[in-house]
Amino acid sequence: METLIHTDALARFGHALADATRTRILLSLNRAPGYPSELAEQIGVTRQILSNHLTCLRGCGLVVAVPEGRRMRYELADPRIGRALDDLMGLVLAVDPNCTCAGAGGRGCGCR
Repeated sequence: METLIHTDALARFGHALADATRTRILLSLNRAPGYPSELAEQIGVTRQILSNHLTCLRGCGLVVAVPEGRRMRYELADPRIGRALDDLMGLVLAVDPNCTCAGAGGRGCGCR
């Protein structure tokens, strides 16, 4: 049972990081909590697009919304998420130049 819980958490984290906008949101929230309008401007997306991604990240359990008067402040749901992001950002990967994973346009992975 515990393995399934960990596997599900990793899958959700992977799903979040699979999208560049969600990744930028997580990295921004790792630096400091933020408000939707400020995050949208900082990331360069519309408020509607940002809202959709925040809904996804909340559903995955990666971010939480904290009410502040009439506004909502978003932050990472757990400090360990920030540490995981920091660790991932420190990775140096030896990438196969023939790999088509990145930017495959939904065609799937060509490096199996």
